[in-house]
This record gives sequence, C-alpha cells and structure tokens, in this order.
Amino acid sequence: MILTGAVVNALAVFAGSAVGLLLKKGFPERMGDSIMKGLSLCVIYIGISGAFEGENVLIAIVSMAGGTVIGELLNLNERMEQLGEWIQNKFQSKDSKVSVAEGFVTSSLLFCTGAMTIVGSLQSGLSLDHSTLFAKSLIDGIAAVVLASSLGFGVLFAGIFCLVYEGGLALCAQFIGPFLTDSVIHEMTCVGSLLIIGVAINMLFKNKICVMNSIPAVFLPILLCRFM
Repeated sequence: MILTGAVVNALAVFAGSAVGLLLKKGFPERMGDSIMKGLSLCVIYIGISGAFEGENVLIAIVSMAGGTVIGELLNLNERMEQLGEWIQNKFQSKDSKVSVAEGFVTSSLLFCTGAMTIVGSLQSGLSLDHSTLFAKSLIDGIAAVVLASSLGFGVLFAGIFCLVYEGGLALCAQFIGPFLTDSVIHEMTCVGSLLIIGVAINMLFKNKICVMNSIPAVFLPILLCRFM
C-alpha cells in the first residue's frame, strides 16, 4: 500500500507525543526548557550535516530565494499559523500555559522539512519501499517524546500534518520520480537541511524565521538542476 510509510510515521508521532505528554507531568518547567535547547542543538547538527550534501551552491541560493518568494506570495507561514490557532481554539484549555499552536507549527516543520521526508515519501510512491519512512518514524517518535514533554498537546496534531504531507508526496511520486536524479536529491537534501537549521533557530529564539514560507525552495532543485 502506497501510504503505509506515511501512516506508520504518523502513528509514531502520535505514540511519541502520548508518551511525552505523560512524562510532562513529572518534568519541572526548567528541565523542559533545557531539554528543548539541547534538542535544538541536535537539530542544528542534523541540518548542518545535510547541508553539505549540496554540490552547487548557486542552486541552493536560487532555490532559497525563489522558494521564499513563492512562499511569501502564497503566505504559507500565516496559513500554517492560522491552522495552528484554529487547533488551539478548539482544543486548548483556557488555563493552559503552553501554546498548542506553537507545538503544532514547530513540530510539523521539524518532521516535514528534512530530506528523509521527501525521498522516503517518493520511494513509497514509486516502488512501495517504505524503509526510509520507517527509519524516519523511529527518529520522529523519539523527537515527539521530547517535543511533547516541552511543547505540549500541539505536537500530537503534527502527526496528522505529517500523514497528509507525506501521503500527498507519495501519491504524486509517479509524476515527480522521473526527474529525481542523484544530483537533484543532493540539492534537495541541502536546501531541506538549511530549513531544518531555521527550525532549530526558531526553537531556540522563538520564531524569528518564517520557515514555512521557504518550503517551496525544497522542490525548486528539480527544475534548476536541468539548467545549472
């Protein structure tokens, strides 16, 4: 089944979030903040490691610039925040000190901007090979434990976003797959990793970069690698 990998990834996020919410009750606020900062440093490391996969810095620059223009025109960041606020209004109690919207947006971006998301989803759609998404599920499940223990209930809803995003890519794989040469995958990995660094900076400094508006940049190397 094409969506098996996406479903397993979503279930891993749900399970990890549930464990994190249970652990949250035993975590002092200071400890949760320290855990978040430590996780942010790990995310920066993951992003930097992937950024070196790129072979043509011009493609990364043009992709980031062009993708951000597209994202700004579509206003993706505001739409994502509006979705997070809608979830918050529906599910957050009035006396809660943790923002459901922040947990949803931060964790959704973290789970969905990496190269494993794109490559794994396309593998699922093209060859029914779910191994990459299965490996990603383990990583995301562990990350969800830490995120939910610090950011709360919103992380749970990121599993739904992950399912829709990865499932959509898997279903579109037949159209995208023929263009994915090794060079394209390397450049997509580089751009996606730069966005992961942006997510980590937001985790440390509370949303200074509109990462969602740069999401289209991940897909521009499919076009740019044909001309550059």
